[in-house]
Amino acid sequence: MDEQWRQQRDHAVAQHAAADERRRAAEVAKARVMIERFVTQARERGLRTTALTAFAYDGGGRYRTGLRGWYVHRGRGLAVDVDGNYYVLGVPSSLRARLLGAQVAPSDPPLVIGAGGKDGESMPLEVMLRRRLDAGDD
Repeated sequence: MDEQWRQQRDHAVAQHAAADERRRAAEVAKARVMIERFVTQARERGLRTTALTAFAYDGGGRYRTGLRGWYVHRGRGLAVDVDGNYYVLGVPSSLRARLLGAQVAPSDPPLVIGAGGKDGESMPLEVMLRRRLDAGDD
């Protein structure tokens, strides 16, 4: 009986994990569509791109990234590049990054920025992107 219960539990856990992965993939797909729309509209409106910089987690400064795009959060920690990739621009401090620039990999965009954070300040991605478009080049 214990073996059967374990198998059922393992099956249920696997089903939950698969459902969670499908939900997450669907959310990422929706967010990518929003970002593609943002890039198209930013270009249509003539929003200037900027050289994106990454920040050191420990406050040790900012580093070149070699990326161009638009910051989408006023704190300059989130950005979208000209190819429609979403970035969280935090990196560890390093002398190498100071001299040669930081390597930042694109991230899967969430539908809600800051969801589950302790500060309680979350914002739908769509609202954040709209605000960035409405701000123009400011």
